[in-house]
Amino acid sequence: GVMGTVKDAIHLFAHSGAVFVPRMIALAIFLIMVFLANKYICAWGCQAGTLQDLIFRLNQDKDHKPVIWKQFKIPFAVTNTIRIAFFILFILGAFLWGTDIIEPIDIFKIYNPAKIGLIGGIVIGAFLISSLFVYRPWCHFLCPFGLIGWLIEKKSVTKIRVDYEHCIACHKCVKACPSTVMSAILYKDKKAIPDCFACYTCEQVCPTGAVQFSTGKRTQPPPDFFQTVTIDSETQSSSEILEDDKRNAPDFSEYPF
Repeated sequence: GVMGTVKDAIHLFAHSGAVFVPRMIALAIFLIMVFLANKYICAWGCQAGTLQDLIFRLNQDKDHKPVIWKQFKIPFAVTNTIRIAFFILFILGAFLWGTDIIEPIDIFKIYNPAKIGLIGGIVIGAFLISSLFVYRPWCHFLCPFGLIGWLIEKKSVTKIRVDYEHCIACHKCVKACPSTVMSAILYKDKKAIPDCFACYTCEQVCPTGAVQFSTGKRTQPPPDFFQTVTIDSETQSSSEILEDDKRNAPDFSEYPF
């Protein structure tokens, strides 16, 4: 899988000092794809990622509203802090003890169940069940390629962008987005843009075509653009809209990342 190009390369080098050239070539190709088209490879080419995406969509109706139980948008500061800490722990385990801490709980083993142990079955099962309520939890919390890809996608040539000349500030893209990334893209109020998996949900719900997966830099919204917006014939201030969005996320303290 995509994740293995990072995980296996680090563990192999830490364990024996060897570099498996074909795997490094694959990693380079995947990262080039991220640079050219955001996390397109994660969105449409990763078996574990697409499975989590499918499970998440099973808990949504055609209007992207939950049908089984409430879905949560966990703050990126939380997910990325955990992902960075886990990646550091993985590297320490590989170089200090020669251990691959991901191997027993590798979510890709769902496609080869005979290799899943008791602990792996519990952890993998928990991640798949939680995918009903949280978008791509493995990708956001543990995936090493997800972390490396997030760093590269900051410079992606093609990405989700907002044309504020056509945007009517309806916030449908933010509400439909399965994670917190569209909020950061639309408002441009965060230093760190969360992972964008190019799922196109924001683009599909935009009534004016202002949200597009296209080349170019993301621009800042005009001053006071969100001061007053109209949604479903009701006028709300931007602060009220942001409060509505926050209700979809658990209450966490601030994290450094």
